[in-house]
Amino acid sequence: MKLIIQPDEGIAPLLLALKRAKKNIDIMIFRFDRVELEKAIAQAVTRGVAVRALVARTNRGGEKRLRKLEMSFLDAGVTVCRTDADLTRYHGKMMIIDGELYLLGFNYTELDIDRSRSFGVRTRDAAVVKAATALFEADATRRPYEPVSDRLVVSPESSRRLLGSFISGAKKELLIYDPKVSDRMMIKLLRERVARGVSVRVIGSMSKSIDGIEVRKSTRHRLHVRAIVRDRRAVFVGSQSLRRLQIDGRREVGLIAPQAALATTIARVFEDDWGNKKGKDAAEDVTAPPKAKAS
Repeated sequence: MKLIIQPDEGIAPLLLALKRAKKNIDIMIFRFDRVELEKAIAQAVTRGVAVRALVARTNRGGEKRLRKLEMSFLDAGVTVCRTDADLTRYHGKMMIIDGELYLLGFNYTELDIDRSRSFGVRTRDAAVVKAATALFEADATRRPYEPVSDRLVVSPESSRRLLGSFISGAKKELLIYDPKVSDRMMIKLLRERVARGVSVRVIGSMSKSIDGIEVRKSTRHRLHVRAIVRDRRAVFVGSQSLRRLQIDGRREVGLIAPQAALATTIARVFEDDWGNKKGKDAAEDVTAPPKAKAS
C-alpha cells in the first residue's frame, strides 16, 4: 500500500499509472481540468486499453466542463457513463487500473493537485479492489450498491457505521483533517473519546467548540483532504467530511488502512501542518515518507 501526498507529489503518480496501464482503466470523476491526464487517457485507448469514465452528473459551477469532458472522452474512444440523480452529489474520486485501486481525496484539478493539502492511497489488496470495482459497476449501471468491505467506506451505505467505529476505536489519539466537522453523532463520539483521555486535534474547522478538542485552520496549504489518523496505527483517507450530508446524502468514497507506516507518515505531515513548519527541513520531512509494504 502506497501513499500519495499532495501538493508534494503533484500529477506525476497519476500520469505514470495511466501511461503504464495495459488492460483496464476505470475512473470516477467529480472535477477534472488536467489536460495531461486527458491526453494520457486518450493514449491508453490507442494502446488497446479498455477505458471507462464515470462522470458526475453535476458539480457546483462546472457542469459545462463536465459535458465537454464527456464529449472529448467519447471522441477518444472512452466508454462514458454519467452518474444518477438520486443522490445530492457523486463526489467520490478513484481510479482502478489493472487491478490496482487509486483512492483519492483530491480531484483531477490543478487547484487540488498542485495547491492543496490532500492524500491518495494506492493498493492492490484484492478484497478492497473487488469492493471498489463493485461500486464502480453499480454506479455506472445505476444499480444499488451493497457494501462488501469494512475497509472501503462508501457514503451513504456504510460510512456512518464504519467511520463511527473507526473513531470509537481510538485509545490514545485522533488527528483529523476536515474542512468542517459538524455531524452531531460524530461530534458526540469525539466528545466521548476526549472524556476517556483520547487526545483529539483537528486541522480545519468544527461547527462548535468542544472542550478538550484543539482546532487550527490550515495556513500552510489550501485544505482539501479528509483524513483521520487513529493512534498512529491506522488511517482513514477519503472524500467524506464528518458532515451529515456527506455521510448520509452523497456518494463519497474512502478507505480505512490499518497500516502503521501510512498512519505514521500522515501523522508526520499533520504535525508539520499543525506547527506550520517552514523551510527545507519541513519539505524533507514530507517528501521522504517511510516505505510501506505493498499490498
